[in-house]
Amino acid sequence: MVEILRGDLIAQRIEGEVRDRIVQLQQQHDCHPALAVVLVGEDPASAIYVGRKKRAAARVGIRSIEHRLPADTAESDLMALIAALNADPAVHGILVQLPLPQQISSDRVLGAISPDKDVDGFHPVNVGRLSTGTGGLVPCTPLGCMILLDQVFDDLKGMKAVVIGKSNIVGKPVALLLLERECTVTVTHIHTRGLPDIARTADIIVVAAGVPGLVRGDWVKPGAVVIDVGINRVVDADGAKRVVGDACADEMDHARVITPVPGGVGPMTIACLLSNTVRAAEMALGLVDAAASD
Repeated sequence: MVEILRGDLIAQRIEGEVRDRIVQLQQQHDCHPALAVVLVGEDPASAIYVGRKKRAAARVGIRSIEHRLPADTAESDLMALIAALNADPAVHGILVQLPLPQQISSDRVLGAISPDKDVDGFHPVNVGRLSTGTGGLVPCTPLGCMILLDQVFDDLKGMKAVVIGKSNIVGKPVALLLLERECTVTVTHIHTRGLPDIARTADIIVVAAGVPGLVRGDWVKPGAVVIDVGINRVVDADGAKRVVGDACADEMDHARVITPVPGGVGPMTIACLLSNTVRAAEMALGLVDAAASD
C-alpha cells in the first residue's frame, strides 16, 4: 500500500521552527522580519495566492507589507517601487506575484530585486549560486520537494531521479538540488521521446508539467517515490470542480510514497517562503553567510 506523504503536516512543523527563529531574532537582535508582497492587477488566482502567503506570514510573526498596483501600472513605476524596497532596511524579503501584465517584463522585474531579498530565489545571482552549490536563497517549491524527500530517504546518493518539466520555477532548480545530493538526474519535457519508459527507470519522480493525470500508474516502478507538484483545476462530467495533480494517484498503489494534491507540495512552498524570509533577515544581520547552504 502506498504511503501518502502529507506536506501540510510537515509544513506545520516548519512554521513552528520559523516562529522560534523569529522570537530569537526579536529578543536577541530587536529584528522583526518583514516581507513585502507586490501584486499588480486583479488576477483572481494571484489574489488568492497572495492572501494565503499573508495569512501564513501572520501565523509565524512575519510582518507583511502589501503593495497592490493597478493592471495598467508602467514598468518604470514598478521598478521604482522595487528600488525603494531594496533600499529599505526594514524590509527583508520582496516577492512580486506572477504573472505580471503584458507591458511589464517579468525578467527585468525579478532581476531588479536585491538577491539577498529575493525570497522566491528567482534572481540570476541566486540561480547561479544554486547551480554552483554556493548557497543563496533557493526557490521555494523545489526546496519543499527536497524536504519531502528527506522524510523518506536518509541518503539520496546514487538514486535515479526523473524530473518531468523543465521550468525555471520548479524543474530546473529541483534537478540542480537533486544533483547536489548526488542523484543521477534525467530532466524531461514536452519534446522528450519515450517518456513512460524513462519514468519507469526512476527511484524518484518529480512531476511539474501542469498536465492533469499525466503520469499513469504503469509509468511508475514498484517502490518508487512520486512528488507531484501539479495543481490543476478540472471539471468532471457531472460539472463538479476539483483540484488534481499531474499524477494519477488512484493508480499508484504499487509506489512507495506519493504526495497528495492538494495537501502535498503546495503547503511546503509557502512554508519555505516563510523560512526564506527569516533567512534573509538573518543574512541582513550577518548571522548567516549568503554564500552558505542551509
